[in-house]
Amino acid sequence: QVHLVESGGGLVQAGGSLRLSCTASERTFSNYRMGWFRQAPGKEREFVAEINRSGGRTYYSDSVKGRFTISRDNAKNTVYLQMNILPPEDTAVYYCAASSSTTPSSGSAAFGSWGQGTQVTVSS
Repeated sequence: QVHLVESGGGLVQAGGSLRLSCTASERTFSNYRMGWFRQAPGKEREFVAEINRSGGRTYYSDSVKGRFTISRDNAKNTVYLQMNILPPEDTAVYYCAASSSTTPSSGSAAFGSWGQGTQVTVSS
């Protein structure tokens, strides 16, 4: 289990940007694939983005590809999600998650540790 704490959420106007951060307590942070998921009211949790251990490979859902960028700084035990050109439909609670698997996966079951979530609200 990895203790994860997200930050950076808030209220932004449509078309704006936000950067989320997620810091892990685990000193072996670089051993984990990291992902971002989100859950909007009344909807199931959905995959947003994933990054491999070194940061050299990234994966995105079709709905955010080209607008969001996931990155990580293993020296700071932190993963980021840069979100640009936000429409109201991106409003959700955003969660970061850690996976010890070596295989990329967009399924939440592959991630064993989760943060508490941070609210992102995009106003129209």
